[in-house]
Amino acid sequence: MSLQLQEWVSLKTFNTFGVDVRAQLFADAHNEQDVRAALVAAAQRELPLLVIGGGSNLLLTRDVEALVLRMASRGIRILGEDGQRVIVEAEAGEPWHPFVLWSLQQGLAGLENLSLIPGTVGAAPMQNIGAYGVELKDVFVGLTALDRQTGELREFSLVECAFAYRDSLFKREAGRWLILRVRFALSRASELHLDYGPVRQRLAEQGISAPTATDVSQAICAIRSEKLPDPAELGNAGSFFKNPLVAPELAERLRGEQAGLVAYSQADGQVKLAAGWLIERAGWKGFRDGDAGVHRLQALVLVNYGRATGQQLLGLAQRIQADVLARYGVSLEIEPNVL
Repeated sequence: MSLQLQEWVSLKTFNTFGVDVRAQLFADAHNEQDVRAALVAAAQRELPLLVIGGGSNLLLTRDVEALVLRMASRGIRILGEDGQRVIVEAEAGEPWHPFVLWSLQQGLAGLENLSLIPGTVGAAPMQNIGAYGVELKDVFVGLTALDRQTGELREFSLVECAFAYRDSLFKREAGRWLILRVRFALSRASELHLDYGPVRQRLAEQGISAPTATDVSQAICAIRSEKLPDPAELGNAGSFFKNPLVAPELAERLRGEQAGLVAYSQADGQVKLAAGWLIERAGWKGFRDGDAGVHRLQALVLVNYGRATGQQLLGLAQRIQADVLARYGVSLEIEPNVL
């Protein structure tokens, strides 16, 4: 199948905020050949190439004068096994949560704590997705990416990806690397991570004393469904702000001023604060201005009640940032990519 280019396509269904902007050109990439054809087409028309996955980490504030390429490649395969360790490779366009479910159906553990995260496999390494005590880097083996500058393929190891909290080489060098497929090390023996958040409590409430990876996945899906709105019903991009890392001196001062401050000491001496706690304490939880708002159950989530524009959502985010900085001296960083 050759690359099919469309003009001035609405991106409303291609971003989980449901923001209605248009792409000057749009195409789906089903394989590496489509990706290379898109690069040529964009260059010929002197347009930037914007690559998207599930649109779950994206805030669009205007029409996109670019060729928007949606990664739609599919395929999951087991590359090899070494005892209990199983290497699995997935194409970049595979939806993330169905991929997690596939791994559980094969009896493979490792991805269960990352259940119900929106987006695609190819987008997952960009920000080193994480939840409930597990990050992508913990199960990552390698990936194949196309260098958009040279057209060459390159294999990346764990170290070369330079993963950090919600960060990676690919996020820092945005626009250069186009991820084609990702490899994971999963296990036939369950080494479960149960000590972060309410996971263990939820399992206990269900009377599960010896949980499986599937049990953990189902518990996390239930917890996330209660805390986070379904983008199909209420436009959102999940957590909108990163949990800030601050100096221990600032954290200690805030502990003295703010009863119940949620803070976690880090190995490098910094302290991670809960952005949602700060935003809620500042009074923004449930706030609504027109169709742009803060979710009533989770202050970390900005929502589109229907017709909010990207500019309105960004304006709300900036008001929250300014208020939290003025109140606590803490800078909040926006997690989604803002265009």
